Amino acid sequence: MTSWLDLEGAANARDVGGLPTTDGNRTAPRRLLRSDNLQGLTPKDVKLLVGDLGLSTVVDLRSSREVELEGPGPLRAVGSVRHVHLSMLPEVGDATDAGAEALFARREATIARFPGNTMTALYLGYLADRPENVVAALRSIRDSEGAAIVHCAAGKDRTGVVVALALSVAGVSREDVIADYAASGERIDGILGRLRASATYARDLDKRPSSDQKPRAETMASFFDQVDRLYGGVQPWLTENGFGEAESAALREKLLSQQRA
Repeated sequence: MTSWLDLEGAANARDVGGLPTTDGNRTAPRRLLRSDNLQGLTPKDVKLLVGDLGLSTVVDLRSSREVELEGPGPLRAVGSVRHVHLSMLPEVGDATDAGAEALFARREATIARFPGNTMTALYLGYLADRPENVVAALRSIRDSEGAAIVHCAAGKDRTGVVVALALSVAGVSREDVIADYAASGERIDGILGRLRASATYARDLDKRPSSDQKPRAETMASFFDQVDRLYGGVQPWLTENGFGEAESAALREKLLSQQRA
């Protein structure tokens, strides 16, 4: 079951706790949260996240231009919350990722490198173009004193890849990681409605049909297949980029409950 967070100012927020691992454990609640843009959080939302769920770290995967255009969100005023900005994209001027516009600006080169599913190719681009920020996002989750929330604009693509890697390190089966990724599709209308209300994202969304925005299980499955083919798997890619077995063990410990399923 998906543990949705009932926030007034976000449409795609959930806790990834409770997922079973292949060794009989479960991911712990209130360790890793994921969401779409946090700009619209209400005071009630902030109380829930910080007061009730123990949020202490925000990992913002948006581009620098998105952050500049949207301005500081409500959590910026909370002194106990650490903010980490780690763009998953090459910086490409005014483009945003709401409709994957920033990514599609490099579509031809990216797809030429990774032929096949277009969105899978774009996800692989995060690993190829910003490996240092992907790894830094995992370290920020690992080092968070309390719960960490990972977000981008829609909470499904950039957030989906980082959370998929974190859950893989934790030992969650690929089937369940893929299911968590695809769960964002249940909230796609609300996600797109929020983004269309923002001048930052509305133009990009109009350039692609809404049906293209919905995350599909086969995209993440293809992503994992390509990571296996190109790098030998998630952990070999992480190790190659400076996040070795010891760091993975620490992240795993952070995310897992001590109680066996």
